Amino acid sequence: IRGYSPHTLAAYERDVRQFLVFLQGHLRHPPVLADLQQLPPKTFRAFLSARRKQGAESRSIARALSTLRMFFRWLEEQEIVRNRAVLGIATPKIPHSIPKPLTKAKALRVVEEGPLAADADWIGARDAAVLSLLYGSGLRISEALDLCAKDAPNPLRDVLRITGKGNKERVVPVLPVTIAAITRYVGLCPYPLEPDGPLFLGAKGGPLSPRIIQLLIERMRGALGLPDTATPHALRHSFATHLLGAGADLRQIQELLGHASLSTTQVYTEVDRDRLLKVYDAAHPRTGS
Repeated sequence: IRGYSPHTLAAYERDVRQFLVFLQGHLRHPPVLADLQQLPPKTFRAFLSARRKQGAESRSIARALSTLRMFFRWLEEQEIVRNRAVLGIATPKIPHSIPKPLTKAKALRVVEEGPLAADADWIGARDAAVLSLLYGSGLRISEALDLCAKDAPNPLRDVLRITGKGNKERVVPVLPVTIAAITRYVGLCPYPLEPDGPLFLGAKGGPLSPRIIQLLIERMRGALGLPDTATPHALRHSFATHLLGAGADLRQIQELLGHASLSTTQVYTEVDRDRLLKVYDAAHPRTGS
C-alpha cells in the first residue's frame, strides 16, 4: 500500500518473525492472538533489549520498533487485536551520521580504472557501465540493476526514467561517457538481451547480482587505495557531494537523487562545509567589513 521496496518489506517481515520467535521463548509456548492482546510494555522492551544483546545497532532496533507499531496498528484496524502498549515505547536515539563520499580523484579512478580487463572482457565492460551509472547519474545499485534492456540510453535518448523508493519516479540525465560505456557493454555481451529483460547480466546469463558489484569495489580498495567506506552507494554520495561542490542547487540534487524530502538531501551540506563558507563569504553583506 505504501509502495515500499521489496528489501524494506523483507526487513519488516524479518522483524515480525524475530518478535514472534522471541515471544515463544518468553511465554514458553507459541504465541496466540490472546497473548498479543495482553502484552505489557515490558515485554516489548525485553524484545528490544534482546536484539541489542544480539548485536543489533540502534538503527535496526528503531526499525524493529517501527515495524511492531505498524503491525499492531494493522491488527487494530482489522479488528483482530487491540493493544497499544507498543506505542508508548521510546524510540532509541540514532547516532547522527553523514555520507562518506569519495574524493573526485578516487571516484574517477573507480569508474575509469577499477573494472579489470575492460578493454577486452565483456565482464569488465559491464562493470564499467554499471559504475559509470552510479557515479554519473547518482543511481542506487538496485535502480541500475533493475534497468531493462529496452531502457538502455543511447545518443538519441540521454535520459533515464527511474522508479525509486516509494514508487517515486524521476528523470535523470546520462553522460555521453556513460552512454558509450553501456553501448560498448551491449556490443560485447555474449548473451541476447531481451527488451523486457535485465540490461545487466551475470556471467551465466542471469540477472546481475548487486553482490558482484559490491565485491568488485571491495577488491578495488586495496588496488586503488580506497577507504573502507568505499561501496557502490558511496558513488551515489560522491555524485551528490561533487555536484553540490560545483554549485548545484539542493533542490536540483534532491530531484536527481529522488529524495522525497529536502531534509534528506541537506545532509550533503554537512559534507561540503568549505563550499558553504565560500557562499557565505560571497553573499553576506558584512563579510567584507
